[in-house]
Amino acid sequence: MKFRAYHIGMVLSVMAAAFTGCSLVDENLTDCEADHEINYELRLVTNLTTELQTQLSTQVELTAVAASIQDHLKGVFTDYAHDVDLSFYDVTEDSLRLHHETHIMDANQSSYTLYIPVRKYMHVAVANLQPMLPDGSSAPRELVLTEDEKCHRSRLDLVVNSTKNIIPSQTSGVFSARLPMDIKDGVDQQFDVKLYMVNCASSLVLDTLGSHIKDIKVLASGFANGFNLADSTYSFTFNPQVRAGEVKVGDGQFVCFCAVTLPSMDSDATKSIINTDDPYIAQPAEESLWQYSVYTTCEDGSVTETILGVKLPLRASQFKMIRAKIQPDGSVAPREPFVGASVTLNWNDGPSWEIDF
Repeated sequence: MKFRAYHIGMVLSVMAAAFTGCSLVDENLTDCEADHEINYELRLVTNLTTELQTQLSTQVELTAVAASIQDHLKGVFTDYAHDVDLSFYDVTEDSLRLHHETHIMDANQSSYTLYIPVRKYMHVAVANLQPMLPDGSSAPRELVLTEDEKCHRSRLDLVVNSTKNIIPSQTSGVFSARLPMDIKDGVDQQFDVKLYMVNCASSLVLDTLGSHIKDIKVLASGFANGFNLADSTYSFTFNPQVRAGEVKVGDGQFVCFCAVTLPSMDSDATKSIINTDDPYIAQPAEESLWQYSVYTTCEDGSVTETILGVKLPLRASQFKMIRAKIQPDGSVAPREPFVGASVTLNWNDGPSWEIDF
């Protein structure tokens, strides 16, 4: 399988000040200066193009769907960084943050000058925490840094403004990195920091031919609600319900929904039994790891709920597509063998009808 890899470079020139012999408030720091170059490379390795070509290259209309999905996700799978958050932590005692900066990049490459004392640090960088709307204005934050005054506790948490844990799909790719750094006095140094994607995306393509469905709503669930920056692990303390956004694909027989989320859980059963460089090859688990909940409104006004349970993991930087066919009764039949379906007809007769989309 082929992947597309992108990168951006960001170079920070660090002016290091020693604890003895000079200080940050000295007017003349000539004796303390050294060239400390920090190269930031935002790396995106994704199967987006490969997945679209594999799943949607069989007919002209599906090719148009693939183009629409790629356009819909252009702000997620991208080599462009809008903003960057830089933290330098103590490596002893309680890992307190000693220096912190944020910058608006809006470019493929930028350079800054930092004035930090000579010592050992754990450096943590996060890019694209401030999503932008198409008109250039700031969108509501989707992931926020929390408890980031200490390295071992710092994490990214989903912003949830609903008591039912229902959140919108994310709109940008978020990247992070961590690197131990020993800033030495009077020694030219270079540090290479590689940032990797934290979130991922999935898509549900539905064939509506012959179904006469009046409306479709989709929720995605089974994904992490947080990311621990110190060790690159994910938190699953609650199950967010993500409103999958509809992708405009014209007036044909296909409708499409996309959800940009944090990854799903993984399990030993999903790990590949093949030695491969492909990070997305996996064996199906016994139980579903994440799911789409599809609510279709039929001609008579009844609502059918179909839970599509996916037994393959969705990993960071990965794109996964699920294809299915809507039946006349509103139920959804998946095409893939690793997706199971549970159907409830007349779902709106029950108490769950009050769900807030």
